[in-house]
Order: sequence, then C-alpha cells, then structure tokens
Amino acid sequence: MAYAEGNPKTKKELKQWIESGRKVRIFSPGMFPPKMNGTEFIEGPHYPQPHRFYAKVEIKDGYIIKVS
Repeated sequence: MAYAEGNPKTKKELKQWIESGRKVRIFSPGMFPPKMNGTEFIEGPHYPQPHRFYAKVEIKDGYIIKVS
C-alpha cells in the first residue's frame, strides 16, 4: 500500500494540502514502488498510527495532483 509524505491525519487534510498547492509525494515502504504517473490508492496515516482513511489519487511525476 502507498502513503502520502507528510503523513496527513485525514483525507480532508490531504485534499487541503493539494488544493493549497503543497507538493506531496507518494511513497510505498514495501518492495513494490507506487506508480509515478496515473491512478494510485493510498491510505493514512501511516504506521504506527491506525489507518483512518483511504483515497484514490492522481499522480504526475511522483506528486499527488488530485484526491478523489
């Protein structure tokens, strides 16, 4: 599973970051890297906190450009 850098606590917070122009990268701590372009699914916040949200995101050059 992939995550957003900065560890947003909620999907709403992630959306606000993207809408404000903040550059947020996507990353995956596992052995399968996330896509650099296209659609990806993320969850958050990341470990050790329990996951509270899942989001479909659009990625361009490794950065999140849209949160669904």
